[in-house]
Amino acid sequence: MKKIRVAVICGPTATGKTKLSVELCREFSGEVVSADSMQVYKMLDIGSAKPSEVERGGVPHHMMDIIEPQKSFNVSDYCRAAARCIEDIEKRGRLPFIVGGTGLYIDSLIGGVDFSPIENDYEYREELKARAEAEGTAALYDELMRIDARSAEKINVNDEKRIIRALEIYRVTGKTKSYFSERSKEQKSIYEPLYIGLNYHDRALMYERIRARVDEMMSAGLLCEVKRLTEIDGFLSSTAAKGIGYKELYPYLQGECTLEDAVEEIKRASTRYAKRQLTWFRRNKDINWLYADSDGGFDEVSREARKLVAEFFK
Repeated sequence: MKKIRVAVICGPTATGKTKLSVELCREFSGEVVSADSMQVYKMLDIGSAKPSEVERGGVPHHMMDIIEPQKSFNVSDYCRAAARCIEDIEKRGRLPFIVGGTGLYIDSLIGGVDFSPIENDYEYREELKARAEAEGTAALYDELMRIDARSAEKINVNDEKRIIRALEIYRVTGKTKSYFSERSKEQKSIYEPLYIGLNYHDRALMYERIRARVDEMMSAGLLCEVKRLTEIDGFLSSTAAKGIGYKELYPYLQGECTLEDAVEEIKRASTRYAKRQLTWFRRNKDINWLYADSDGGFDEVSREARKLVAEFFK
């Protein structure tokens, strides 16, 4: 089977992925398939750094604004929808560029992860939620470590939703989540990827850029965006509400902290997220890393990226 060639532009937040991908798409007749777990939601524009129409530069962008903010959406939903986008792009003689910083989405899509349906046990799920509230998420995490250490090591100790789902999978199937993950790796991927990663040599400079972008988001109206979202029934219990920039401002709206403290927490959370993104992507030895703070700046990044893409798609 002939594999579909795709270019993947990845890396931590605030490294210029959008700007580079638009430039490459305009030169190579490409279209963007977003790989961002927050940009899939409608109305999450400023906090998710969703590119404006001007920033998109006339390039079609897929997998953005596809679901209401109070609805659930997971990696299997993403992979199915993104695969359809890529197939359509290729059929029209265009080139697919997968662009984003959600490593789980990218790896699952490119790796051909098998998302065969696993039954839900809603009663057990609610039981686990009640335990998390009474005992703390760490107690459930410790239980997952005993059952499935390999999965637990890939989940943040505070990520209640993923911890509960991993425990639920074990309860329903008698097998661990890591078992299904390993089995899925046996699936043959239909994609041949070119990975281009954006990064900074100077980590402090990247963090400075992240902090500056948070200030830009606040000036652009992030607080008003969060206010509108909290008025939607069901939003606060959704995955979208837990996105960085949203969950930190809610305590301020409740009068539990100052706006300055809330903004500072967004900056800290964004910096921590960038660290996790780097840790994730560095496991992939196929990524061609380009650096935004190189001597030639963005022009050098763009020049090197064009060479890689031209050679790959020729």
